[in-house]
Amino acid sequence: MFRGFAMPAAAALAATALLGGAVTATAAGGVTAAIAGAVPSTAAGTAPATALGAPQAGDVCFWTGAGQHGSSWCYAPPGYTDVPEFLHDKAASFRSNADSAVYAIDWGRGTCHYRLIRAHDLADNWPWGARLDGVADTTMNCEVG
Repeated sequence: MFRGFAMPAAAALAATALLGGAVTATAAGGVTAAIAGAVPSTAAGTAPATALGAPQAGDVCFWTGAGQHGSSWCYAPPGYTDVPEFLHDKAASFRSNADSAVYAIDWGRGTCHYRLIRAHDLADNWPWGARLDGVADTTMNCEVG
């Protein structure tokens, strides 16, 4: 399944010129080409999703489509963050690249529920995503849902 790609720096620069995106060199000497406007912006306190929705170390990423397809957004612990509107109650899959558990949060009338997302877990077809309102590194005193 295609989730990302690596290419020589010269090829990345040429591709970037054609696509109008940005190129970022990684510490390992690789190059990532980010396509402008391809990934929705993230909320404060979270790491941005990389090109093609590929998780970075420590992120938990959510997609609107099954099989980690569609629009994506990534959360990086710590703290609580509301998911963006395009993903609110619409997550169909996720992938955790975090070294610790995080919790999907569903805010209801007068209460809330959480769903554990274990470290390095994934779900290509995630029914609980239809309840997703936020993500946290604690249960936020919610009930198991």
